[in-house]
Amino acid sequence: MLLTWRRWRTGRPFWGGLAAVIAGAEICAIPLAPLKIMLQQGIAGIPSVLMGLVMIVMGLSAWFAPHYRGLAGVLTVLCAAAALVMSNLGGFLIGTVIGILGGSMIFAWQPVTPTEPEAPEAPGSAAAPGSGAPAPCEP
Repeated sequence: MLLTWRRWRTGRPFWGGLAAVIAGAEICAIPLAPLKIMLQQGIAGIPSVLMGLVMIVMGLSAWFAPHYRGLAGVLTVLCAAAALVMSNLGGFLIGTVIGILGGSMIFAWQPVTPTEPEAPEAPGSAAAPGSGAPAPCEP
């Protein structure tokens, strides 16, 4: 079970997706807070919720469709940067910073190709020319 979870987690941009989901949830939660916490509700509530939902969807798509990581990473960074202006300083700067970091991690992630183990050399075999191994000395 643990090995299956680890294999699933390393096969996709997990930490970047998690950061995008957390940032999107934080940006969505600020407009839904009580008015004592909010600075000014106004029309800023609608774009905040929409941008937060887009960031959550992009984080989830990075997990479940890692081949779209380029699009998900760029859209996450763009939404996080737009939230800075349109959504109460991007969730009081916390959502914007986490969203930009998460989108960057999603975009930068590369799948690891499995390497094949090298065959061990038989003792006494001569090294091939150009293989980097020293040639055997002949008397």
